[in-house]
Amino acid sequence: MTSEDAQSKYNLQIIPVTALQQNAMIFWSGESMQGVLIDPGGEVDRLLAAVEELGISIVQIWLTHGHIDHVGGAALARRRLACEIVGPHKDDQWLLDELAPGKYGIDEAEPFTPDRYLEDGDTVTLDGLAFQVLHCPGHSPGHVVFYQPELAFVFIGDVLFKGSIGRTDLPRGDHAQLIDSIVSKLWPLPRNVQFVPGHGPASTFDEERRNNAYVADSILNPDS
Repeated sequence: MTSEDAQSKYNLQIIPVTALQQNAMIFWSGESMQGVLIDPGGEVDRLLAAVEELGISIVQIWLTHGHIDHVGGAALARRRLACEIVGPHKDDQWLLDELAPGKYGIDEAEPFTPDRYLEDGDTVTLDGLAFQVLHCPGHSPGHVVFYQPELAFVFIGDVLFKGSIGRTDLPRGDHAQLIDSIVSKLWPLPRNVQFVPGHGPASTFDEERRNNAYVADSILNPDS
């Protein structure tokens, strides 16, 4: 499959949900009309109404990490869709165990265990399109991202944002570890890679390596 084939075949809809405006996403094949629901943080009725309107069959739920604003609707969505939850890494299970309704107005939240944990180097697939799983701890210990080479695209969660990086002041966050994840796992990828973060607008690795206040090349290597 060429990059042009992939770009014409697959579609993405971003739906910011809850008071924290987390970018829940629906990604699907226009040929098979099979899709995945990524980080359903809440407002499950709204998300599933969009799925129904698009005429998509959701085959899996993919999770980048265990914070409530990304997974608050996951257990309910799994029941409603009768599909598997894939991800995050097992090191975020403690966050999933602590989920409870009400925080940030996410009333659907409840504890759950994924059907499959993800490890660095794993692969997840939708309709023949394979995503590489990269374990990128720091924002949370079990954070993963999903990288697709043909699309030059990453579902990146809260690792990296346009102009910023993920918070590390939350329990078990680690600033040095997050910087290392970005430098060792993301920056070796092509600079033209696009990403949609967990909150806010999309960007590219090139843009962030030039202008990000935390991980731009000029910040990390000021003498180069």
